[in-house]
Amino acid sequence: MIRILLAEDMHMIRGALAALLGLEADMEVVAEVDRGDAVVSAALAHRPTVAVLDLEMPGADGLSAARDLSVALPDCRVMILTGLSRPEALRSALAARVGGFMLKSAPSDRLAAAIRRVAAGEHVIDPALAVAALTAEESPLTPRETDVLRLAATGAELGHIARELHLTQGTVRNYLGAAVTKLDARNRLDAVRIAREQGWLG
Repeated sequence: MIRILLAEDMHMIRGALAALLGLEADMEVVAEVDRGDAVVSAALAHRPTVAVLDLEMPGADGLSAARDLSVALPDCRVMILTGLSRPEALRSALAARVGGFMLKSAPSDRLAAAIRRVAAGEHVIDPALAVAALTAEESPLTPRETDVLRLAATGAELGHIARELHLTQGTVRNYLGAAVTKLDARNRLDAVRIAREQGWLG
């Protein structure tokens, strides 16, 4: 029996996934959580075979939860589900040694088959996500420019970004200016939009 932990913050989607997977004779949903920072404690309590994690969750995103889970419970395999085709997220998932990466829009029979393969130790990547990752442009931003732009995307003020990253406000301004120039953006907001659409903010 494949024991499954579901982590999805949208109640309706989580319920639908649990119901669909519960119909599979060889699968049992043993735990459900709605926050990324609740994944490890639930996994330690219920010892799932596979953790199916939403990419975007409050508390901690799916990739952070996957990394924490690999330390706390190395035998638990991880599949990430996403509603967005973000090449950078797929690359990050592979770096985090995630076993599967699928779109939420995948048919339920394909999802169940993918979970079986991940439970067996295989890697499963949604073909549409693989193509997007292979054809996507590499980010022209440096890691520091990406950090600054990611914080700017949350609406953080210059001073807050500077404190958060232990930089001076002038340095933050320089990084933002460089990002705007590299992305051929009109302004900071436009740079955030471009980077988000390309999946470069992680």
